Amino acid sequence: MKTRDELDLLAGIRPPEAHADVRLRALDAALGEFDLQKKNHASPQGSAVWRRLLTGASLIWRPFMHTETHTRRRLAGPAIATLLLIPVAGVVTWNLMQSRTMTAIPPTAVGGETEKDRDSGAHSQFAAEERKAEFEALADKLGRQNEVADIAQRTDEAVAARQQYAPAAQSMSRALQGAAVPQSREFAVGILPPRPEPFVERENRDRFARFSTNPVKRVAEEPVSTFSIDVDTASYAFMRRQLKNGILPERESVRVEELINYFPYDWPAPQSAETPFQPTVTVISTPWNAGTLLMHVAIKGYELPVTEKPRSNLVFLIDTSGSMQDADKLPLVKASLKLLLDRLSPEDTVGLVTYAGNAGVALESTKVADRAKIIAAIDGLGAGGSTAGAAGIEEAYRLAEKAFVKGGVNRVMLATDGDFNVGPSDDASLKRLIEEKRKSSVFLSVMGFGQGNYNDQMMQVIAQNGNGTAAYIDTLAEAEKTLVQEAGSTLFPIAKDVKIQVEFNPSRISEYRLIGYETRALNREDFNNDRIDAGEIGSGHSVTAIYELTPIGSAAETVSQLRYQQQDSQPARQDAANGELGFLKMRFKKADADTSELLSLPVTEHLRTEFDSAPTDVRFSVAVAAFGQKLRDADALAGFGFGRIGEIANAAKGTDEFGYRGEFVGLVRLAAALAGK
Repeated sequence: MKTRDELDLLAGIRPPEAHADVRLRALDAALGEFDLQKKNHASPQGSAVWRRLLTGASLIWRPFMHTETHTRRRLAGPAIATLLLIPVAGVVTWNLMQSRTMTAIPPTAVGGETEKDRDSGAHSQFAAEERKAEFEALADKLGRQNEVADIAQRTDEAVAARQQYAPAAQSMSRALQGAAVPQSREFAVGILPPRPEPFVERENRDRFARFSTNPVKRVAEEPVSTFSIDVDTASYAFMRRQLKNGILPERESVRVEELINYFPYDWPAPQSAETPFQPTVTVISTPWNAGTLLMHVAIKGYELPVTEKPRSNLVFLIDTSGSMQDADKLPLVKASLKLLLDRLSPEDTVGLVTYAGNAGVALESTKVADRAKIIAAIDGLGAGGSTAGAAGIEEAYRLAEKAFVKGGVNRVMLATDGDFNVGPSDDASLKRLIEEKRKSSVFLSVMGFGQGNYNDQMMQVIAQNGNGTAAYIDTLAEAEKTLVQEAGSTLFPIAKDVKIQVEFNPSRISEYRLIGYETRALNREDFNNDRIDAGEIGSGHSVTAIYELTPIGSAAETVSQLRYQQQDSQPARQDAANGELGFLKMRFKKADADTSELLSLPVTEHLRTEFDSAPTDVRFSVAVAAFGQKLRDADALAGFGFGRIGEIANAAKGTDEFGYRGEFVGLVRLAAALAGK
């Protein structure tokens, strides 16, 4: 029975005691692994985990049992110590490695806030008791009841400690909702570190409104075209991200007018705020269809001098729900807001409202002069919970109205991925809410973040009905463009409810189609109705609209005349016959007015020029328009390749101070490669 004596000797050797908090973390990880194995490898009797443990132990012990007695005696001590220490060391090492990559403890990992978490805690306690029973069963087989009793006592102590920590963990979870998380290693390790989740490919839940490309219309049947201007740029930034990720953007995500208006243009600008903008019209030959013309309408808003810029009252409305945890969401939001602070004056005010399961004020309206306080509030944001977007909007408007600056800029700036899932969340309900809130003269702009759960459709509804704009922020460089370089047009409105209406001369033009603006179409009677909402123009904003026209008698006509339609044999009005292709009208309200004003301009043959002779900005904007139509697979561009689009854009880059146009040429090449052309 020498062997038995040696085993007794080995049994008396104990590994060094681990620190209490390390034991607790090791126990939690072990219990979690045990729960996982029980779930995935259920057995009618016993535990698959214990079978594997005994199998592994036998593999370690077998070499020693087949050696000479004196050799076994010499090696037995280190062997048993190694056997006992390796599992503990492995668990501790795993926890420490996990702590290095953690920056915060998700509320669900520490709080036990939900019913699911409570069930999980109860199950873990049950698992510990079940394991204790298995220890005892094993002891009966090995005849080592004393050691098992000691292990059981340690198990009871660990479970009791876990229960003792539970209330503190729950309190910590509640405190962490929307709060800053210190980046210290001690806190990052936490009481209950989260277990690594297996990789699961995310379902793409990006949402875009579906719409059809504008059709060709006969002037004889429908001579008037009416639409709201659009200065949003979200579609371009999202398209760029998709192409750089190696994906052709889906058709519904491409709004051609937003691609065109993404770029700054040097259109002629008004000299006085009394006339907030002026249109410039150019008529050129169409590069993709020799039988048609392009009517290019360019608008440049009056740019407020620095000394004339009014005070700003801004409220940042930040989505801090669980869907905003990704690096390109809430962390990018925080960095973007800090950039915007640099463009504000010390007397401007900033408030901060967050929303997850509910909405709350994270910072009352505070002067930008107290920058440190604002930065601290921004740094303190954390993500977790559901998304009560409507409640957040109401709270943000309340704060903006409380700090309202008469004659100044009063704006809510919403940063979100668009995932509203608590309270009113359908488009119709949000539209009604925003329409009611805009009566307060507080504007609402939207900045979209992230992908995979990006709700562009909802954000378009909010921006279009909130007298604001919509941008998509995919990088810090895009945030710098939107919030720093274009801060004037982003923040300072000079005109609202801007509408365009064009009447075409049936004696000169047989067909037309508007390129883009499908989601901005208005009824003919809406043009003169001041109650109908339309787009806004900010300080220095550029807006471009392009029509493709088919002259009378052109071989490019696509729509046949109706058999029974009575042909007008009367000569056209004299003013229309003398070179007028159409008549342009624009209606707008000044930023602080409720009554609209009218601008008008005849579009004559004298404005016509060949494409290659057109100004650089005109040719570049046409290249962008062609690219957008190509991405939407428009029939008109079927025979016009990406290569030709790239050539036109490259030749019209101009000075390109910030490199936007050069980047666009690269995107055309990417699209060509992805399309296999």
